[in-house]
Amino acid sequence: MKKRLSHTVRSTFVSTLAIAAALPGLARAEAPQELIDAAKKEGMLTVIALPHDWCNYGEVIEGFKAKYAGIAVNELNPDAGTADELEAIRSNKGNTGSQAPDVVDLGLAFAPAATKEGLLQPYKVATWDEIPDNIKDADGNWYGDYYGVMAFGINKDLIQTSPADWSDLAKAEYSGSVALTGDPRSSAQAILALMSAGISRGAEPGAESGKKGLELFAELNKAGNFVPVLGKAGTIAQGQTPIIAAWDYNLLAWRDALNGNPPMDVIVPKTGVVAGVYVQAISAYAPHPNAAKLWMEYLYSDEGQIGWLKGYCHPARFNAMLKAGKFPQDLLDKLPPAEAYEKAVFPSVEALDANKGAIVEGWDKVVGANVK
Repeated sequence: MKKRLSHTVRSTFVSTLAIAAALPGLARAEAPQELIDAAKKEGMLTVIALPHDWCNYGEVIEGFKAKYAGIAVNELNPDAGTADELEAIRSNKGNTGSQAPDVVDLGLAFAPAATKEGLLQPYKVATWDEIPDNIKDADGNWYGDYYGVMAFGINKDLIQTSPADWSDLAKAEYSGSVALTGDPRSSAQAILALMSAGISRGAEPGAESGKKGLELFAELNKAGNFVPVLGKAGTIAQGQTPIIAAWDYNLLAWRDALNGNPPMDVIVPKTGVVAGVYVQAISAYAPHPNAAKLWMEYLYSDEGQIGWLKGYCHPARFNAMLKAGKFPQDLLDKLPPAEAYEKAVFPSVEALDANKGAIVEGWDKVVGANVK
């Protein structure tokens, strides 16, 4: 039975003061040789929806290829949303070719339903015990990989006064400025942005937050403040989307990549701070199941977890590795201060599902903007 993701689980991931007193010793973090041999025999791993600037996936992928030479990584549709990933599994059930993903990186809200549908297969990595129980399926069908909080990325060449909260986005000075990173009918990141907006309006996480989030974006759309364009680092830089609501780790990585051209602010809103957990899973129809398992072992090894932290993502084994002194101090120093996360809400799986349902069902009739 899956455990609920408590609303009160928050800075335990980021503050050394909140680490539990008793943690298991660091588990074996190397894949067994027989798995390595079997994966190399398959010779390929197919991934999907992994932009290189998302959580430092570019370096993570290169690290995997370097460590396990001989396994090619076939990258499908880097800009796909979670719903697209699951559809790729469904539509390629009988296909062992290059269009069938072996592994997926999903928004937490989508994982339980995907398990029930039989789209995922169980596998427990060597470091399983160090993944918190409240972000993993007890049977190993999926498990949390990293998390961040919803924030605003702002082009400071175009926006003189950065918005401090969700309500500010409705101001006339932000006309034609506000964007999301995906279609709220299918993108986990966009869906959680609306949840964050809804909670900022006093809603409880769930269907209510979805409805309140839709109301805010309907107002932004009616006022001409909402830009129905998929927001990226490039659209911020070009001025097409001067303000983007996205995960803090994406925005921080974009800020670094832009290197001051233009200067970019990353602001965690005062209210409605939603923390989003993403999960890893192996397709039930994976053409390269051993390569998929080896990929999972790599992601949850010390090397893989540090790779995500380099991209400003708090990895699943953060507590155990921090306690053991596994993270380079310079990486820890680059993270936003723990205070930015103190108000973060970690919605339950049930709340995420209800929020998603309200948004997917209501976007067209309440907001009516076609994001593309």
